[in-house]
Amino acid sequence: MKKKNNRPIEIDLINYGRYSEWDRDNESLPKFIELTDTIEAALGVEFGMIVEIRKARGRYLQFEIDHPPFKDQDGNTEPPFTGTFRVKHNPFHFFLGDTVWDPIEDKRGYWKLSIHLDGKMLLSKTINII
Repeated sequence: MKKKNNRPIEIDLINYGRYSEWDRDNESLPKFIELTDTIEAALGVEFGMIVEIRKARGRYLQFEIDHPPFKDQDGNTEPPFTGTFRVKHNPFHFFLGDTVWDPIEDKRGYWKLSIHLDGKMLLSKTINII
């Protein structure tokens, strides 16, 4: 029987701010450009954070991006973006972020990026799009 990994997870914020365009289909992380928690809104600007996670190989963590209120195609307010990812190895580097898209005006405001384990927040960073 395989032993369950219950060790306390270690997570560190490596950097945050602006990044190069990220190819979500590629495993390589975007290139770090500028350390900042205030980003000027412009079409295609990539922002977020890179974290290093240790002592979590094989575990599934959750992420949430709580963003300013903007509407979907049907006119409904979009809920926070959420998802799950698997920690593939130790240490594991993970990028959590987004890109500014049209219309830019409703993307301005605070974006809270969070990583959780079983409902417990492990790390969070807020970035202001102005």
